[in-house]
Amino acid sequence: MTDTTTIRRIRSFVRREGRLTRGQQRAIDTLGPRYLLDAEDPPLSLPDLFGRTAPVTLEIGFGDGESLADQATRHPERDYIGIEVHRPGIGHLLQLVERDGLTNVRLFCADAVEVLERRIPDAALATVQIFFPDPWHKKRHHKRRLVQPAFVARLARKLAVGGHLHLATDWAEYAEHMLEVMESTPDFVNAHGPVAWAPGPGDRPETKFERRGQRLGHDVWDLVYLKN
Repeated sequence: MTDTTTIRRIRSFVRREGRLTRGQQRAIDTLGPRYLLDAEDPPLSLPDLFGRTAPVTLEIGFGDGESLADQATRHPERDYIGIEVHRPGIGHLLQLVERDGLTNVRLFCADAVEVLERRIPDAALATVQIFFPDPWHKKRHHKRRLVQPAFVARLARKLAVGGHLHLATDWAEYAEHMLEVMESTPDFVNAHGPVAWAPGPGDRPETKFERRGQRLGHDVWDLVYLKN
């Protein structure tokens, strides 16, 4: 009989730790105590965390943080939590937080599943964003893709009724996979009609990754769903 306690959860990422610049390390050292959160602490009180009651957006895998910082700057009436496993991205976003004087951003350098399970209360989020996750394009790696039925069900528990889930990718086959997963879940309804792509990025800022893909001729697909 298999001991299921020894089976490790399949992760949707690989830690490819790049070199931190001196500025990124300084930002982590000086700003980390205020802005970086521990994934293993008890569940958060989001009003206590930000010192107010406001809609909270969670972005999973924010990369270098340019997109998240842009949103936090343009929408000071909203609060933002970012999750990223790569420390250079954490350091770069903290530099932007310092440069722009942002107070409505908090960060995790951790696995999104662990953060969702331990720190985010149910029905606490207004929006979840997953922009350009690793497509794991080889068929044998498809099981590592982040957007899977079990993960989407977990996100549904954390979103308030009427909350938004916004997905984007520039990998056509992954876009179809996302659409199939989302259309089959009872927890969400497509904001633009059954089996419909979002007509554009909406309020999503264009990312550096996205611009690079467009120069290579990549199309981009956005999906927006509402929590039932």
